[in-house]
Amino acid sequence: GCFECCIKCLGGIPYASLIATILLYAGVALFCGCGHEALSGTVNILQTYFEMTRSAGDVIDAFTLIDIFKYVIYGVAAAFFVYGILLMVEGFFTTGAIKDLYGDFKITTCGRCVSAWFIMLTYIFMLAWLGVTAFTSLPVYMYFNLWTICRNATVVDGANLCLDLRQYGIVTVGEEKKVCTSSESFIKLCDSNELNMTFHLFIVALAGAGAAVIAMVHYLMVLSANWAYVKDACRMQKYEDIKSKEEQELHDIHSTRSKERLNAYT
Repeated sequence: GCFECCIKCLGGIPYASLIATILLYAGVALFCGCGHEALSGTVNILQTYFEMTRSAGDVIDAFTLIDIFKYVIYGVAAAFFVYGILLMVEGFFTTGAIKDLYGDFKITTCGRCVSAWFIMLTYIFMLAWLGVTAFTSLPVYMYFNLWTICRNATVVDGANLCLDLRQYGIVTVGEEKKVCTSSESFIKLCDSNELNMTFHLFIVALAGAGAAVIAMVHYLMVLSANWAYVKDACRMQKYEDIKSKEEQELHDIHSTRSKERLNAYT
């Protein structure tokens, strides 16, 4: 009845792939959403407190790179939304319920190639997310230094601390874009909510990138298990084909001998 149908549907859900997909979507959502807002906050901080302006013409400056990173974030969000769906479909096609529905032949022939292809893609994406995680840690380090300078300036009276953007490659060596504890811009920056908000947004984006890496590792384990399952199913299918062929040959031989004996008796 209805209960048996529900049990069969629940048994066909690939829970390992489902957990990995949820983790992947959560990590990508945190990275893309918080990363986009953190980049927007960085633009406001550079324009307001460091008095930086966009370069005219086709010159690639910090603002142009930030715009490029935003477009990359849009592409990452769309690509991994589709990729998560594809991995979920692959997980469904390697469960027992789909196997009973479509039979062993489709699972072992098509599923084997699909599993191998997804293993290769997931491994490449895992390495890519490792690079993204390492790259995301750079703005976290930069904002941590700025936050530390603000905290030390309030603790140590008369301390002359400065943050120079040339140290991080944001501006060229010929430009001097820095704020010191003695300037009014630095005091406003430390007292503003933009600094704390942008700093924490980059931290959450870093955590999202780390979650995506864990999801990729989880997917690799799931896909490897699916590959082993499909490979064993292929061998079992070959064994069943050989066994059924031998049984058919024995049945044909037995039928032929029975007919010969009947003809001889007649």
